[in-house]
Amino acid sequence: MLDILYSDRRIVVCCKPVGVRSTDEPGGLPEQLRHQLGTDCFRTVHRLDQVVGGVMVLARSREAAKRLSAQVEARQFCKTYLAIVHGALPEPSGTLTDLLARDPAARRTYVTHTPGKDARKAVLDYRLLGQRDGLSLVCIQLQTGRTHQIRAQFSSRGWPLVGDRKYGAPAVEMEGIALWSYRLSFTHPQTGQALHFSALPPDIQPWRCFSDIIKKEEAAP
Repeated sequence: MLDILYSDRRIVVCCKPVGVRSTDEPGGLPEQLRHQLGTDCFRTVHRLDQVVGGVMVLARSREAAKRLSAQVEARQFCKTYLAIVHGALPEPSGTLTDLLARDPAARRTYVTHTPGKDARKAVLDYRLLGQRDGLSLVCIQLQTGRTHQIRAQFSSRGWPLVGDRKYGAPAVEMEGIALWSYRLSFTHPQTGQALHFSALPPDIQPWRCFSDIIKKEEAAP
């Protein structure tokens, strides 16, 4: 059963499990919601990679999808992630700005220094929450929403996400990668109310290594 954080006639907010696609296809999140809630219309307005879990909102009407998508385009849709990366980040906080390009054949995003129509600006802000055993726990807020943005930007600096072999991390025994959609803030598409949702990553490694820090972060105002 999916963990439903909020549901009404216009939207549903849930916690997407690792390994489930966020798009509408057999076994994808919209199909699972239809089975669980017994209603037909669920529209994806933002995506999480299949190997990433955490908070997502889906629209339950065409108009709600349109209004939520407009918030995403206007950068009024606030997405905050937790990630565990290899290496020691040198600064307690910072902004990563890059040009990203996509290799469709390899299904991989990479940092490029050559401007062009296929190179898109990517910006994120991060805070270092803790470091242990050669790993760093970071809190990330996206300013842009590029495919594999977090994975590509951190790995390009020698800080691949734990479990992310596609971007150069060593092999480990875990499902998915150490990236979690932690908080989501947006405006309700019908009422205009400001909504805020959060969900903690599962109590498994490598998250368990930082569980005390994560709980402290969750309790902070």
